[in-house]
Amino acid sequence: MAASGEPGRQWQEEVAAVVVVGSCMTDLVSLTSRLPKTGETIHGHKFFIGFGGKGANQCVQAARLGAKTSMVCKVGKDSFGNDYIGNLKQNGVSTEFTYQTKDAATGTASIIVNNEVKTLFNPAPAIADLDPQFYTLSDVFCCNESEAEILTDLTVGSPADAGKAAQVLIDRGCQVVVITLGAEGCVLLSREEPVPKHIPTGKVKAVDTTGAGDSFVGALAFYLAYYPDLPLEEMLKRSNFIAAISVQTTGTQSSYPYKKDLPLDLF
Repeated sequence: MAASGEPGRQWQEEVAAVVVVGSCMTDLVSLTSRLPKTGETIHGHKFFIGFGGKGANQCVQAARLGAKTSMVCKVGKDSFGNDYIGNLKQNGVSTEFTYQTKDAATGTASIIVNNEVKTLFNPAPAIADLDPQFYTLSDVFCCNESEAEILTDLTVGSPADAGKAAQVLIDRGCQVVVITLGAEGCVLLSREEPVPKHIPTGKVKAVDTTGAGDSFVGALAFYLAYYPDLPLEEMLKRSNFIAAISVQTTGTQSSYPYKKDLPLDLF
């Protein structure tokens, strides 16, 4: 296979422990005092371009924690696509399977291993009629509260609600279900431990929650790949901590912490 879709280059890199198949999106972020009404033009006080996309966000967070990662995706053969590939490389992510195409533009979003391979599935964006195989083939099925509501048709507004939704997903074939609840942490349920467990997170002053869920999933992927003997509950506590750091700074990937900036007891 070829790096960034270029023919002729042979695979020479170390095998990645965390491989993410997902999207790479360029974030076009405008900061305003309020949302505009239909057809209205308002003044903004800041604009910046960042790197996003749920798959890439998770991959970058895992890489910043020290994971050997690889991103499987396709971007446009345009300036955004070129910049994105450069961003992945700068974050230490392998672009061996990151391709460029002339047939489509790079996606944009406007915002006002071990021998035992673990499959971590994040159903985003969620669809009500998700293929049943995703439930049965995932080692860890991780979604947020809104995704859980779409998948189960239940209201998820509390840890207790999340436990009920997680049971529905277990009944569909999941082995382990994690439902993230933002500032409330997450809820864990598994076939081996059929009682929902609420894992709270520390209270912080949130500045920008964009991409916090992806930070959590990326951190969890890191721990599954590099600390497989760590109890899952402990992995989730540490992932909560890392995601909580990301909400204290503006931006998506730019807010994700590096391993060197985190407490040693996380590793």
